[in-house]
Amino acid sequence: MTAIGIIGSKGRMGQALVAAIAEAGHAHAGGADQGDDVAALVGASDVLVDFSSPKALQATLDACVAAGKPIVIGTTGLEDAHHAAIDAAATKIPVLQTGNTSLGVNMLAALVEQAAGRLGDDWDIEIVEMHHRHKVDAPSGTAKLLGEAAARGREIDLANNSESGRDGITGARKKGVIGFAALRGGSVAGDHTVILASDEERIELTHRAENRMIFARGAVKAAGWLAGQSAGRYGMDGVLGLQ
Repeated sequence: MTAIGIIGSKGRMGQALVAAIAEAGHAHAGGADQGDDVAALVGASDVLVDFSSPKALQATLDACVAAGKPIVIGTTGLEDAHHAAIDAAATKIPVLQTGNTSLGVNMLAALVEQAAGRLGDDWDIEIVEMHHRHKVDAPSGTAKLLGEAAARGREIDLANNSESGRDGITGARKKGVIGFAALRGGSVAGDHTVILASDEERIELTHRAENRMIFARGAVKAAGWLAGQSAGRYGMDGVLGLQ
């Protein structure tokens, strides 16, 4: 049994995590939200799961490093400075960071990487995602995860080979770029489709999230796996045995 603490426990994901922890037979060490004593929660936990906000990440990482506790980070909207902080923490503790904790999404990413690597750059790659009306960042962390998978398959840098937010007279599509489109509406938990299109055929790889429990269950599985790892930065491919 692993004692799992939740950073961002009052949100919708926090509530799903409590249920997933019990379902998996682990212990819920408690939760911490804005204004709470994060260090106390870290001390009571074997591993932390963070679905809070980017602005709280540095303080959480500092507490985990001080106590030598591993952490699973599912918070989206991270920028370069956040990833640098994660890299620094991972030299001292196990850190698993991912744009999506769903096992299905991460298996999809592995398929996207393989398809992008096997097909030439005359196949255009477009990533379409839809989420509920309350989501504040775009493209989603999952869309970026899938874009990175496609870029790895192509052996290119995503930052210099992507397009998003097309509007107006944009000109012809550039060869080899990875495109992103974000849709928002209703209560959609998360739909993602990766389209690989050539002149004469098209492949569509799709994942649809029916509810948030898939993310919670994946995060709890990741937490149990991470608790036994040495210091380093990990992804969900390790949890799935895809490394």
